[in-house]
Amino acid sequence: MKEVGRTELMTIDLNSPIDRAYPVQERSLARGLVRLMRPHQWLKNFLVVPLPLMDAGVWTSAKLWHVCWAVMVFIAASSLVYTGNDMVDRHRDRAHPEKRLRPIASGQVPMAFAAVLLGTLMVVLAALLAVVRPTQWWPVLAYLVLNVAYSRGLKHIPLLDVVIVAVGFQLRLAQGYVAIHQGLSAWLPVSLLALCLLLILGKRRSEIAVSGTSHRPALRGYSLPYLDQLIGLTGALVCVAFLIYINTESPLGPFRASGALLSTPFAVLAVFRYLQIVMVQSGGGEPVRTLSRDYFMLLNAFLWALTLAVLNVLARYPHIIGSLS
Repeated sequence: MKEVGRTELMTIDLNSPIDRAYPVQERSLARGLVRLMRPHQWLKNFLVVPLPLMDAGVWTSAKLWHVCWAVMVFIAASSLVYTGNDMVDRHRDRAHPEKRLRPIASGQVPMAFAAVLLGTLMVVLAALLAVVRPTQWWPVLAYLVLNVAYSRGLKHIPLLDVVIVAVGFQLRLAQGYVAIHQGLSAWLPVSLLALCLLLILGKRRSEIAVSGTSHRPALRGYSLPYLDQLIGLTGALVCVAFLIYINTESPLGPFRASGALLSTPFAVLAVFRYLQIVMVQSGGGEPVRTLSRDYFMLLNAFLWALTLAVLNVLARYPHIIGSLS
């Protein structure tokens, strides 16, 4: 059928009577396959994988190419994981007020087509890995193994479910370091881990507030007051860890102390705003969309990045200060 405005139609799957109970907006199969790969989540890879360039010193064309390769590898790997998870969780997703509209759970994408997509992504990932030495594969392979274990049961264990997802982001960061042959710093991974824990805990809080603990077994190990405590703790850890990184390991040279001082209000405002979104506005269910659509967060991030970029330029080209004085 063709899509008709915003009219909601019934998607009927003769093999699953549950699908008949859920009206979903009709969309094409091709669009459903794209949605299955979660393209809006690819932003994570574009932001996290290139972070080691901050410690890389001189940016060469070879380093930039290897970072682009690492981003493409994790786009393929994460899309593979999203597709596989939706295939496994389709029955549980149908009981969720929002996830029931996912392509497989809603019946928009039949399982046979999802399996074809899964196989295609495997081939694409294998082709990308084949262009570099196997010694550079370990972060993405560890990511895949970890996600298989996660899907097979670890996601049902409270606390472990959020830590494993956060470690997945550290593996993205590690892939960036490996790709450009850069030594791993200490505080940047800690900062990233704390930030990811903050966002995932906020997502868990939103899930409990929206649908209770029945949808995800691990949620039975949490409560709203407990999550509020964990979110406050990790929010403080994010600020402290990143400011230590700026002051000790960042490529700002003689401007590290200034960078830490100037970053403090931006870091505090970012955490405060996120806590407001989660605890006051009951948001945070989709962290990427939350952060990318909130004008306050975007403006704060832009001004923060601009400040650090100026200090980075001054550190790389000290003669600029001499020419101004």
